[in-house]
Amino acid sequence: MKIKEQFAGDLEKQFGEYLDRNSIFHLIEVPKQPEHGDLAFPCYTLAGKMHRNPALIAQKAANELENNDYERVEAVGAYLNVFLNKQQTANDILKKIIQEKQNYGNSQGGLGEVVAIDMSSPNIAKPFSLGHLRSTVIGHSLALIAEKCGYKTVRINHLGDWGTQFGKLIAAYKKWGSEEKVKQNTIKELLALYIRFHEEVEHSPELEEEGRFWFKQLEEGDADALALWKWFRAASLQEFDEIYKLLGVSFDSTNGEAFFNDKMQRIVDILTEKELLTESEGAMVVDLSEDNLPPCLIKKSDGATLYATRDLAAAVYRKETYQFAKSIYVVGNEQNLHFQQLKAVLRKMDYSWWEDIRHVSFGMILKEGKKMSTRKGKVVLLEDILQEAIELAKTNIEEKNPGLADKQSVAETVGVGAVIFHDLKNHRHNDIDFSLEDMLRVEGETGPYVQYTFARACSLLRKGGYQPAAEELIGCDQEAWPVVKRLDAFPTVIHRAAELDDSSEIAKYVVDLAQAFNKYYAGTRILEEGKWKGQRLALTFAVSVVLKEGLRLLGIHAPEEM
Repeated sequence: MKIKEQFAGDLEKQFGEYLDRNSIFHLIEVPKQPEHGDLAFPCYTLAGKMHRNPALIAQKAANELENNDYERVEAVGAYLNVFLNKQQTANDILKKIIQEKQNYGNSQGGLGEVVAIDMSSPNIAKPFSLGHLRSTVIGHSLALIAEKCGYKTVRINHLGDWGTQFGKLIAAYKKWGSEEKVKQNTIKELLALYIRFHEEVEHSPELEEEGRFWFKQLEEGDADALALWKWFRAASLQEFDEIYKLLGVSFDSTNGEAFFNDKMQRIVDILTEKELLTESEGAMVVDLSEDNLPPCLIKKSDGATLYATRDLAAAVYRKETYQFAKSIYVVGNEQNLHFQQLKAVLRKMDYSWWEDIRHVSFGMILKEGKKMSTRKGKVVLLEDILQEAIELAKTNIEEKNPGLADKQSVAETVGVGAVIFHDLKNHRHNDIDFSLEDMLRVEGETGPYVQYTFARACSLLRKGGYQPAAEELIGCDQEAWPVVKRLDAFPTVIHRAAELDDSSEIAKYVVDLAQAFNKYYAGTRILEEGKWKGQRLALTFAVSVVLKEGLRLLGIHAPEEM
């Protein structure tokens, strides 16, 4: 936020002996009431360090603070309030956006270093459920934000393509499956078999033994079991790719759990060499009592390796392959303990980069307040939801703008964007109750509302014949000032979203900017000829640039007409 940085710099000249610039910057507030100024600095922290009355500190600073960017400076109690030179400030901000366009808010803080992002990671042979949406869209957005901040990213889809569930599925297919049916509708038919297995096992417990038998066959490379597993995996990826295409998501790696089968023994060997493995009830574990964590299970009593072993192998492989500066795992809240253990074991293995691993956790998407379960068939299929959202968006377009060109494409953009935005506007730690109707409203805090505001701005620019020219003196009228201040905040919001691994910062920001612009639009004749027309269109152009870029950072497209 340029104006806030300027204010912090001016205060540092006076108080740098007591507070550094960064501390001053974070103490600066934006008053809720415009009559209290554009920015305010509370002097309480200085009072403690200077041993003086905070009101006297504020008054002295007000007398000494001189800058052309300020219309006036005043002390109100312990607060130093500044009113900015609106014309000059607006001119600087709007010119910057017009010059930089979609690059506005870019930074080079990442210095080209690599961020590896483990995201999405659905299980093969199961439908891509609504429950997988969160990891996919949060991870995709964080990758876009990291790139905006100067990092290179590696998007990793760590597929769930190994484990005892595949033994159960093979057993179910052998007992009740039909090759013809599975070929016609692979994923849904495999889901039905998986659900049936868990229903039948309640009455026939011996089925569990069959499931274990077939997984053992798979581990030992049995040709029949391996052929079925490869078929299930290929069919799953084909269906997943259709969904990823709709979401606009792609990956640099789809190495799943099976990829690390031959890389786990190295981990066991290192742990053995470093004398970190201890026996517990026949299993091999790493003791983590000094970290106040339960032991990390590395090998079961039958010698089989586990999820933790595989993730340790994956972490080492990714560091050696990508040389990441940060490795982010976008995985649900329920895996918090697992990642605490993972980092603790890597630290014990003397890998200094254990601190560069971050678990970006998130809550669940609930259906009628309850968790969804594949085993019990209580699952909402993401493909169905996306198609339903697109159809609803198309119906809305037919009602409100039947003459719109390329309605199908716009409906896809709006429908899919609504689903993504509904997820990302919530802080990732929170559970979300699924509601398609809420997602698609064109008013309120929704994706379509922000997209519609962008389309409105594009329409005004077309009608006004606006051609951006940064060399003109732009300025702004009084009514535009709240919009200008929000435009100025965009780079700061991006930085905060990156620091917190929280895309909701950007989602809330674009809603706030859209609301400010719509309020301005309601009270201002933007296309009215006269002194302010050029400035109003310049402001509209700046809003369109920032809304489009903000939506892009969420993984959402912005149609120019709706």
